[in-house]
Amino acid sequence: MDVSTKAQRCTINDIYALPDGERAELVEGKIYYMAPPSRTHQKLQHFFDRTIGNYIQANHGDCEIYPAPFAVFLNKDDSVYFEPDISVICDVSKLDEKGCHGAPDWIIEIVSPSSKAMDYFTKLMKYQAAGVREYWIVDPAKEQIMVYQFGEVVMVEQYSFHEDVPVGIYKDFSIRVY
Repeated sequence: MDVSTKAQRCTINDIYALPDGERAELVEGKIYYMAPPSRTHQKLQHFFDRTIGNYIQANHGDCEIYPAPFAVFLNKDDSVYFEPDISVICDVSKLDEKGCHGAPDWIIEIVSPSSKAMDYFTKLMKYQAAGVREYWIVDPAKEQIMVYQFGEVVMVEQYSFHEDVPVGIYKDFSIRVY
């Protein structure tokens, strides 16, 4: 995520007005431009999309999975807009043609050097406050996954890519990257 921002308070209309192919997120009225993802980032995003999608399909699940770019409107106002790398939504009434209105059940963000602060701090707080049930931060450089389970008690666990990572929203599902 590029740290360049627009100075004035922006809204979702400014996101929609971006030139084709330009991606950005909106946090409290500030636009944060996103750099194109690396090959490793794309490979991991595809792995998670395929693995989770196959699990949902094989188990006839009601949840739907959407890889970025996919719009997530966390608030009822137009000041916060994210494009998580992976969004899993179990309440399909939150979905329309523009994206997800409200908190997805499970979000995965794949860290890039320019997005660390956004993923580890800003998004963590926004996702928790909005009601996301589970948030994974996947760090390719460290080959680790931070898993946040948000509920009455917040649980945080760290895993390596070589370990089975249990999925909190599904009791019989775990993912191992390698």
